[in-house]
Amino acid sequence: MHDIEPYYQWRDFYIASEDERSPFYGRIYSEFTFSNRVYNYMIHPQWDEFGSPTLYSKILFAQYDLGFAIIELMGEWNDCITNDIMYLKRNIVDRLQKEGIRKFILICENVLNFHGDEDVYYEEWWEEAMDEEGWVVMLNLLDHVEREMVETQLDNYLYLGDEFNDFSWRKWLPPLLLPKIEDMIDQREKRIT
Repeated sequence: MHDIEPYYQWRDFYIASEDERSPFYGRIYSEFTFSNRVYNYMIHPQWDEFGSPTLYSKILFAQYDLGFAIIELMGEWNDCITNDIMYLKRNIVDRLQKEGIRKFILICENVLNFHGDEDVYYEEWWEEAMDEEGWVVMLNLLDHVEREMVETQLDNYLYLGDEFNDFSWRKWLPPLLLPKIEDMIDQREKRIT
């Protein structure tokens, strides 16, 4: 797991540690010192710790004028034991929302497991996002992770499912990814109604 790096091809567009409005502003990284881990497995030092002992993040892009952020996640998402959604919501999402972010694209292909519990933080996030015409999209969930999220009924608050899985997000530049995701959401809403 130590060689799974956050996506770095967009660094010409955005670097969270250089963004004064980012929760990770001023963070200094080492390429050689591995200190964070998921259980007994060391992880790449470019991942950002935000309170969870098993889930890490990297804000790949934030565009405050358009109100959206792209966040890559890695590790085990465990709401049951460590209440990871609380850490994600309070330490990243709330801070970005204060800066005007209301649309969240979460890249989840490196979320290896999910253990659900209550949906209070998801409901809160959804209500806050919807009040500002926002949303939360989960891209490229592993099948067993998606099943657990659906069983926990998180699909009431998050956009996830077939059209958001196996999505080639890397071929899009960040500003072009937003309209693509918005189009996918619109298409889904039209099918539902």
